[in-house]
Amino acid sequence: MRFNLLFPFVLAAIVVGCSSLPKPKPIPTGSLEKFQQHAAKFHEVVTLPIFETTTNAVIATADRAIKDGNAALDTIGGLHANEVNFVNTVRALDDMGYELGLVCNRLSLIQQTSTNADVRDAATDAIKKISDWMVGTDYREDVYAALKAYAATSPQLEGEDQKLFDETLRDYRRVGLDLPKAQRDEIEKLRKELTALETDYENNITKAKQALKFTKAELAGVPEDFLAQKGIKTGDDEYTLMANITFHYVMVEDNAKSEATRRKMIETQCNLARDVNIPLLQKILVLRDSIAHKLGYASYADFATETRMVKNAATAIAFEEKLKNGLQPKFAAELETFRQMKIKDTGDTSAKVFVWDWRYYANELKKTKYNVDAEQLRVYFPYERVLEGMFAIYQRIFGLKFERVAAPYKWVDDLQLYSVSDAKTGEPLGLFYLDMFPRDGKYNHFAQFGIVEGKRLPDGKYQRPVCSLVCNFPPPQPGKPSLMSHDEVETVFHEFGHAMHTILTRAKYARFAGTSVPRDFVEAPSQMLENWPWDKNVLDTFAADYRDPKKKIPQDILNQLKASRFATYGMFYRRQLSFGLMDLTLHTQIHATNADETLPLSNKILAEVSLTPPPDTAFVAYFGHIIGYGAGYYGYAWADAIAADMATTFENSPGGFFDKKVGMRMRNEIYAVGDSRDINVSIEKFLGRPRSIEPFLKRIGINQAAATITPPKRSWWRWF
Repeated sequence: MRFNLLFPFVLAAIVVGCSSLPKPKPIPTGSLEKFQQHAAKFHEVVTLPIFETTTNAVIATADRAIKDGNAALDTIGGLHANEVNFVNTVRALDDMGYELGLVCNRLSLIQQTSTNADVRDAATDAIKKISDWMVGTDYREDVYAALKAYAATSPQLEGEDQKLFDETLRDYRRVGLDLPKAQRDEIEKLRKELTALETDYENNITKAKQALKFTKAELAGVPEDFLAQKGIKTGDDEYTLMANITFHYVMVEDNAKSEATRRKMIETQCNLARDVNIPLLQKILVLRDSIAHKLGYASYADFATETRMVKNAATAIAFEEKLKNGLQPKFAAELETFRQMKIKDTGDTSAKVFVWDWRYYANELKKTKYNVDAEQLRVYFPYERVLEGMFAIYQRIFGLKFERVAAPYKWVDDLQLYSVSDAKTGEPLGLFYLDMFPRDGKYNHFAQFGIVEGKRLPDGKYQRPVCSLVCNFPPPQPGKPSLMSHDEVETVFHEFGHAMHTILTRAKYARFAGTSVPRDFVEAPSQMLENWPWDKNVLDTFAADYRDPKKKIPQDILNQLKASRFATYGMFYRRQLSFGLMDLTLHTQIHATNADETLPLSNKILAEVSLTPPPDTAFVAYFGHIIGYGAGYYGYAWADAIAADMATTFENSPGGFFDKKVGMRMRNEIYAVGDSRDINVSIEKFLGRPRSIEPFLKRIGINQAAATITPPKRSWWRWF
């Protein structure tokens, strides 16, 4: 997942054998000051943000941003028709949006990572204030008049300039500037109300937490190493786990033998933020629906998908339904396998598999049939070694050099800062922070946060990007390093892929830079990189038993791990599809007249596509994607299909997953261009051919169907 606040002017809206490779080495230490000075030789700027650390500073920053934004808009709106040109209208709006983005990205990171609760709350209020103001800026008739005056000159533009011009005008149409004033005013009012509710909803998820106390017997099966971690053993026979901390939840659901324990954990997590977020979500869905209809769209899902690859809600729903139906035989077979395992455990011949069972029996299947114990594999993945290995791989295939530099300011003591430069030319490319372990009040999942986006500045210099990974991996323990699961290794490869996407941009304008690409593509490059930890040559460069580094993961274990992955992919992917279809259903079927159906409808879709949620729970209240990815969660499957195809380019290359030539093509044709050209063109330039869905269908175990999906423009799938 990548995390950015979206504003109208900013976004509408990787065979060489392991023996020939050097072993990963610790990243060298460099000088931030020298890195910044060196950027000047390339006519570039490397700037670190100055973070607000007090509530007063946060408030002052928001007020200043609004004041500066108003001044910039006044300048544009004050232009006479004979004065307008591309620079002082279209580009000026991108410049203003960029400056606001710097503030809002920073405040968003503070909101999600600050150790001071008052500062987090102040950042939340500041974001709401700026968001409200930003909605109002969309309705500046004087600014729109200047743009229309420039459009009336029939400007002869090309490439990125033309795309910026077209999409800026499109954005104004999409907020209703061509509608009568009374209608515009109503839409503006509704959008302001909506942005405040959305901020509250996300903040409620970050704040939600719930401690659960268990006895040792109730946690039978949960690894001893986990239970011995600091803060978990809280009494003689008392263990306190947090339902809101992802790896606590996963440990219980994957390993606890007690069905009651697993059920208690999932019921608790599925009710986090319920009381506050269900009422908010009802209002959010109604507002989104109302706004979409007032703008002339059949649903909010149609409004949201118009600017994405899929183009409309019907195609998104058809895509998800097609995958759901194609997976039905595999899903049913896996479910029956789990049921037979449960019958053996319980002696109950009528046993049913519930949502709190599937992770446990999937893990048990790995152990019994495939002889793979995911927890025992952690010894091969000490955090620091994984990081060094991943860095070495990304440096190699993308032609980069990383150095650790001292952070002038740390919002938490274990924060790390790294510089990225071109390995051949030495050109400074950007910086990234690592905030990798959980703490109270912190964003509780895994994401890349953009902080400073890439952009060609008005003085001609290029601003290089800065970003941060904000993750929640198991922290190190006394005498033992942080040990990652194989799933968590996949996660860090994925999230760091977003960082590469951000940092390696060459896009001229902020709205096209880095991960600012269509929402249903943005995950594809990172999903592609999840293939690396499944390759033996890749793993042998860094995965080793931390107690005896000579011990590597045996090939047969990796083969079994791969087999076990496929064996439960029907269950995993139907669950993913249930989230996507729930999201699309809510954004096409909830209106002002049936808002109270939000929770029952969401649970109904989850039950129909995957497994029935625990009784009297509200998973959707803790589903943060429904805000940032509203009507867009289908994009994970859509992007995964693209990712599977992209991965074959590495798999079939002479160097496999270490192939520098393919890596540089990825860097130049995907990362560097961002959204500065049609993303379909970028994908085909990277692949060197038209796209295919066949690798994806093969991976998830679907036989090609005899039907086709009615395609949007430039469709790329056809199932034979």
